[in-house]
Amino acid sequence: MQPLDTHPDFDESFRDSFAAVDDTTGKRNWFYPQKPTGKWHNRRVWFTIFQLTVMFALPFIKVNGQPLFLFNILERKFIVFGIFIGPQDYWLFGLMMISFFVFIVLFTTVFGRVWCGWACPQTVFMEMVFRKIEYVIEGDWKAQRALAKAPWNSEKITKRTLKAVIFLALSFAIANLLLSYFVGIDRLERIILEPISEHLTLFLGICAFTLVFFWNFAWLRDQACTVVCPYGRLQGVLLDKNSVVIAYDYKRGEPREKLRKGAERTAGDCINCFQCVNVCPTGIDIRNGTQMECVNCTACIDACDNIMEKVNLPKGLIRYDSENNISAGKSKLITTRTIAYAVVLTALWVGLGYAIFTRNDTETTLLRAPGSRFIENPDGTISNLYTFKLFNKTNHPIQPEMKLLFPKGTLKFAGIPNLNLEAAGMVEGSVFITIPKSELSKRRTDVSLGIYADGKQLEEFKTTFIAPEE
Repeated sequence: MQPLDTHPDFDESFRDSFAAVDDTTGKRNWFYPQKPTGKWHNRRVWFTIFQLTVMFALPFIKVNGQPLFLFNILERKFIVFGIFIGPQDYWLFGLMMISFFVFIVLFTTVFGRVWCGWACPQTVFMEMVFRKIEYVIEGDWKAQRALAKAPWNSEKITKRTLKAVIFLALSFAIANLLLSYFVGIDRLERIILEPISEHLTLFLGICAFTLVFFWNFAWLRDQACTVVCPYGRLQGVLLDKNSVVIAYDYKRGEPREKLRKGAERTAGDCINCFQCVNVCPTGIDIRNGTQMECVNCTACIDACDNIMEKVNLPKGLIRYDSENNISAGKSKLITTRTIAYAVVLTALWVGLGYAIFTRNDTETTLLRAPGSRFIENPDGTISNLYTFKLFNKTNHPIQPEMKLLFPKGTLKFAGIPNLNLEAAGMVEGSVFITIPKSELSKRRTDVSLGIYADGKQLEEFKTTFIAPEE
């Protein structure tokens, strides 16, 4: 994080302390932010409505009878944008995750923590859902602070109980939403409608996640962003002076001075009203510069703009901007570093796209049976015994057929009636490959086999065939 290039008396001692902890007692500082209002907050409200609609609707969207997204860790089944990823394609899922993290790095380098303030589920649910309920039940920041200090009278018990019940109900809904991404909406419906005894493990999982979410939004709150999540600490290596962040224009605002009615103003535009501090959900003073605790929620922008409007000063004292643009009037979003990240990300996306569109629907492992030798048959043919595993890498059933492509010969399966594959299923068994001696010119011969379904070749693979020496 870059220090501000301000006047010589600028004090950076705030970086030696943590806003969420009382320096004197070492106890936690509970924050009661003032209710935000303004155009940026209104934009976040509309974006939140859109985001929550998408989050709750996605589990119901299906492609060819399968969910658009599924992250079934227990059964090792993943579906991303309708693309099925089974155990054999974990590397593909890993490539998707690497691409996502590189995208986050690139996005953060250019636009700071916009993700945190606008799209992170923790911020969205905490500030735009649970915090709103607190304002309705307990009032604005001063009323909440007074209630926290008040003795446990009937009013406090009633308000805290009502809030806890609503928080618990919302946590239960979020737990069900999360589970729908892990097991699918159809199975979640069965869990809800059928007796608990038939889905006891998953029901206990829902209860556990409900308690975790309740604890998070009722107690952990801002510390999930400032203590648990490492993203804020990554700012130190991801941000530079060209990154667009929520920033205080110290060139225009310093030196700070209270507004005096009728007096000629010789100081900067900051009137030291502390409204930007009062609305901050993590308790920081944005005028100190970019800080680890800042989640770019825009509350301070609205608070400052509202004050500037009241005192007839230009808005934008706190705004989305870069350090270089504030200090020198120069803005440069595209830098060598962002170009490098973009090149890496593009390469990952190209590789990912190629891997997805060229992968086979099946994957076969064919190995010679341990300890087996070739068999010389009376009709002049040679047989080798192999064991195989055939995996279905799709989310629909397949009736495959294994064929010997080269050289000429026959296949005879042992112990299995057919190769029918369930969705994401696997079949294993043994097979004899028999080839006439006339097709074998040396001791070791490469043979090619293929997997077919509905007249279409799904896969081609090779193995070695052993024959007696001439």
